[in-house]
Amino acid sequence: MAHIGTRDSLRILNEKTFGLYLDGGDLGEILLPRREMPEKWTLGEFVDVFLYNDSEDRPVATLKMPKVMPGRFARLKCVAVTGVGAFLDWGLPKDLLVPFREQKVRMEVGKNYIVHVHVDEQTARIIASTRLTRHIDQEPHDFRTGQAVDLMAYAKTDLGYKMIINDTHSGLIFANDVFQPLHPGEMLKGYIADVRPDGKVDLTLHAPGRAKIDDLEGQILAELKARGGFWAIGDHTSAAEINEELGVSKRAFKQATGALFRKQVIRIEERGLRLLEETDWSPSEG
Repeated sequence: MAHIGTRDSLRILNEKTFGLYLDGGDLGEILLPRREMPEKWTLGEFVDVFLYNDSEDRPVATLKMPKVMPGRFARLKCVAVTGVGAFLDWGLPKDLLVPFREQKVRMEVGKNYIVHVHVDEQTARIIASTRLTRHIDQEPHDFRTGQAVDLMAYAKTDLGYKMIINDTHSGLIFANDVFQPLHPGEMLKGYIADVRPDGKVDLTLHAPGRAKIDDLEGQILAELKARGGFWAIGDHTSAAEINEELGVSKRAFKQATGALFRKQVIRIEERGLRLLEETDWSPSEG
C-alpha cells in the first residue's frame, strides 16, 4: 500500500498529457510528472517512487530521493519565507515547509537549520520542525556500553555537546572528550560510553573497551621508559595536548593511568607520572 513520505513500488496504469499515472491504492491514481518519467517504461510494470504532496496537497510521485526521509533529522537550508512559514531545500521540486508553529525561532533565508522531518498528523503533509525535543524519543532505549552508533551534533552546553543517537534518542559527549569544534548538524560515528541509572546516555567518539586501555597502558609505559622514568603529563594537561601526544581522550588517558597506578607500575605526582623502579610489567599481565 502506498503512503505519503515513503518509497514505494507502484504499478503504471496509463499515460496522459502530464505524465504517468500510478496505482496508489487508497490514495487513488498518483501522477509521476512527465519531467520525472523514466526513459523506458511499460504499462503494467512497477516503478520505485517517493511520494509527497504537491502545492495543492495532492499526492505526487518522484523518482528522486529527498535529502532526508521522514522520521529523521537533518541540517537543511532555508530558501524562502512566506505567509505560511519557511521553506527548506530538501532536494525535491517542491520545497519542504516549516510552519510557523514548528519554528523555535523565526527562520531566515540563506541560513541552515537542524530539523526533524515527519508526516504531520493534522494535515497528512510532510513538514519539518526545529522544535527538536518534541521529536527526540523519551521512551526507554536498549543502548549498551560499547555499542557503535550514528550521531548528529545539535546543541552545545557547558558540559559538552548534545547529540542525536540513531535518529531517535539523545546523549552527551563531554567537552574533554572532544578535540575539535563540532558544528550543528555534523554527522559522526560514535560509541555508547555509559548508560546511567536514570537512562541518560554518555557518548564517546573513541571505541571503548579493555583492549584499547591495555594498548594505551603499553604506550604510556613505553613513553615513560623512553623519557627516563618521568613524564610531565597528568590531570593538569589539557585534553588537546593529551590527544596530540597519545591520540586519545583525556578520559581514556585517566583510565589507563589509573589502571597503571593500581598495578603499582607508576606513581601519579603533581607534576606528572613516574615509573616505579624494578618493574617487570607488560599489558598482558593481571
